[in-house]
Amino acid sequence: MLIKERDLPNEAVNLPDIPPLLKRIYAARGITTPQQLNRELTNIVSYKTLKGIDEAAILLEHALIEQQSIVIIGDYDSDGATATALAMQGLRMLGAHNVNYLIPNRFDYGYGLSPEIVNMAIKTYQPQVIVTVDNGITSLDGVNTAKQAEIKVLITDHHLPGEQLPNADVIVNPNQADCSFPCKSIAGVGVMFYVLIALRARLREKDYFLQKQLTEPNLAELLDLVALGTVADVVPLDTNNRTLVYQGLKRIQKGRVRHGIRALLQLAGKELDTITASDLGFIVGPRLNAAGRLDDMQLGIDCLLADNEADAYEKAAQLDTLNRQRRTIEQTMQKEALQQLESITLDNLPYGICLFNDQWHEGVIGILASRLKDKYHRPTIIFAETEQKGVLKGSARSITHINIRDTLQNMASQYPDLMDKFGGHAMAAGLVLQKEQLSLFQTAFNQEVARQLGNEPLDKIIVTDGVLSQEDFCLAQAKQLAEAGPWGQSFPEPLFNGVFWIEQQRLLKDKHLKLVLRTEDKQQQVDAIAFNIDNTVWPNSTIKQANIVYKLMVNEYNGQQNLQLLVTHLQPL
Repeated sequence: MLIKERDLPNEAVNLPDIPPLLKRIYAARGITTPQQLNRELTNIVSYKTLKGIDEAAILLEHALIEQQSIVIIGDYDSDGATATALAMQGLRMLGAHNVNYLIPNRFDYGYGLSPEIVNMAIKTYQPQVIVTVDNGITSLDGVNTAKQAEIKVLITDHHLPGEQLPNADVIVNPNQADCSFPCKSIAGVGVMFYVLIALRARLREKDYFLQKQLTEPNLAELLDLVALGTVADVVPLDTNNRTLVYQGLKRIQKGRVRHGIRALLQLAGKELDTITASDLGFIVGPRLNAAGRLDDMQLGIDCLLADNEADAYEKAAQLDTLNRQRRTIEQTMQKEALQQLESITLDNLPYGICLFNDQWHEGVIGILASRLKDKYHRPTIIFAETEQKGVLKGSARSITHINIRDTLQNMASQYPDLMDKFGGHAMAAGLVLQKEQLSLFQTAFNQEVARQLGNEPLDKIIVTDGVLSQEDFCLAQAKQLAEAGPWGQSFPEPLFNGVFWIEQQRLLKDKHLKLVLRTEDKQQQVDAIAFNIDNTVWPNSTIKQANIVYKLMVNEYNGQQNLQLLVTHLQPL
């Protein structure tokens, strides 16, 4: 493990009235002007720069005026669930009376707008319009099935397109060719939010609300869903995404939040007024995702759409139970995966980890891939057997400098028959292949990752914002950093490092290490905690000094607030 201080830009930083520490932190994340820190909703990128957005608004305008049957086809993760709920509620707010949704069960239909899902939609709802959210850009066969049934198709997606685009009536995806929308990393829920903004603008121009005697809706009421989906999908928090998340968080903190999100937070013991982006990512997101991983995401969407507290709490409790089951399954799978790897020394580990077990749960392989990627700092793909005999489904997670979707594309170019299908983006992807191809796939994956790495070291590098001065160890500084967010993917929460003396150490609940530290110069004492510590190593009274990587946190206990260091890495000296 290497600790490296984050690089600062060479260009001048024009951030007046920003405290020195925060200015340094912002500059290291590419912030150079005050405009990039403007988190007002009026500062988001205009919808007009999205290719296909006008045509999408026209298609949906006709559907509303004629009260056509609209079916939303979503995805079974948090982004897909929030995008589906947002599409449902947004269209209803704009006057739709005949709008429904379907989510493909991952175990029966797999991902996206498949012909089977189109046929199910026809059988169940007789749609005149299908709108995809967080999927569809690679659904060539599904779109053709819909068109053959004379159904109009609007695709809203953010995933990378393949060589051929589906034959949809309209596609809104910032990553399609010739789209000038600058926020290429927007989540699927964000794309649908923009479509609703464009639709409302067109309806306003046509005096639709006046003619229908409708109150023009405030679409900002949907930003709690946008914030949740954006954070949970771990997309980069560029300026636009940060603004959307910030505005959604502010609404949640003020209690202007869907019953379902409130219930999920309550079950985790979180108070609304202190919610952060990480709470959405690590508390709400996993509970929502549990439905799609183990059962059916309909439960998660119904929780988000619940129109009263009692119904929301009942569904949230079911999601919480599923999440506990998911944790148990994940722990078993992780133990089995580590057993497969324990006989291999770190020097002999493959460049790309690729594991399979015929007992592993298809809905949890993505989490296991993420855990192993973090532990070994290598791109990781985990496979599970599907109900279709001889067919494997894989979930991939990657490290910063390996684009996993491009990696799979390169492998497909070299071995055209290797995979049945694949898709995804830089950090995460999914794929399907025949079991008989697994051995070749493992070899090809390792070779391709090695080729891309070249001489790049595989040592885990922890990038920090450096060492804090004595005056920065205070509650006010911790509060200032918390307010300066939202922090997340590609805009990481401030992380610091330093050498500390360990004055006290004790174990909490057999897995957390409570510490009392003193700065290296012995001038200041501070409390700290390290969660899920290796209790075979800690506590250890013989260790008196350590190099520590940490975050400044506000600890609330019995109504009192105090500074606490949240330790993320602990190296004895």
